[in-house]
Amino acid sequence: MTKVMEVLELARWAPSGDNSQPWRFAVQSEDHVVVLGSDTRRHCVYDLDGHPSQISIGALLETIALAATRFGWRADIERRSGGSDEHPVFDVRFRPEAGLQQDPLVAQITERRVQRRALLRRRLASTEKSALEAAVAPEFACVWFEPLSERARLARLNVANAKIRLTLPEAYSVHRDVIEWDAQQSETRVPDSALGASRGSLRLMRWALGSWGRVSFLNRYLGGTVMPRLELDLLPGLACAAHCVLLAKQPPASIDDYVAAGRALQRFWLTATALGLQFQPQYTPLVFARYARGGVSFTRDARRRRDAEAIRQRLDALLGSDAAQRAVFMGRIGAGAPATARSVRRPLRELMVAEASSRPA
Repeated sequence: MTKVMEVLELARWAPSGDNSQPWRFAVQSEDHVVVLGSDTRRHCVYDLDGHPSQISIGALLETIALAATRFGWRADIERRSGGSDEHPVFDVRFRPEAGLQQDPLVAQITERRVQRRALLRRRLASTEKSALEAAVAPEFACVWFEPLSERARLARLNVANAKIRLTLPEAYSVHRDVIEWDAQQSETRVPDSALGASRGSLRLMRWALGSWGRVSFLNRYLGGTVMPRLELDLLPGLACAAHCVLLAKQPPASIDDYVAAGRALQRFWLTATALGLQFQPQYTPLVFARYARGGVSFTRDARRRRDAEAIRQRLDALLGSDAAQRAVFMGRIGAGAPATARSVRRPLRELMVAEASSRPA
């Protein structure tokens, strides 16, 4: 395997929403790779304007830059002008740099994973918080919610947010298609064993996702959202060291802003892994708040639009209106064992294309 392919072999482990992996690679030469991005905005209600996918692409580009240091290379990354935000193209050129050592975070690239189950409640040490804050500085800052009362506020926010996710008609197909059942690992989806739900809840979830009619019936008559929100949002939201919100200096507006956020997020997450900490993204409250703030009719269900407005108000109350508009990511963090079930990735050969004009499937 050539050096550039070794870089890409590591890079493919970058995180992406629902393990979507919205990228393909075209190797032009040993020192030039083209990254062809895409997003899921046309069929995923959570991918508002493609921004979550752009964050994922940013995480990929940061992973490439880190992996390149293994060979003493600096990665110069430039987005091609004139393309669409929906299908961004990036030129990555590797330049040898005298004295450049392998970045310590390289060792964490394949170890980083999502932990959706309970974490230890011990407070983060000041040294841990300082390392995480330094990983995203100076362009971004961390806002911490650590005491039990603050963790409870974030947990309740995510419980309310989960009601939208679980009752939103437009989200049904996303949930139906993203789970790989009876699995500990998945190359293209999320294995059910990694969701953090009990066996009973998983069996009920699997039955319900057989049709939207089943989901609607369960939610309407049998309190179908109660147990998932308890298991997946309330209890984990309390059982952690802290919740963290990543803030930009200015409200993000362009694809480049979101790509930069993704690069910072990957440094944060890999640093957490190096510290023995586990992390779970909880991004969708920001999506629904932005829908509400922009007056976007993202669903035919008026009740869910009102619920999204309530999420916006809660976030504004937690962070302040200005900071809420600068929030680019959020999640919970704490010490604990890494997840044993996880999303893995497509083999590198499936991510390679022969021509730089090709697009992700």
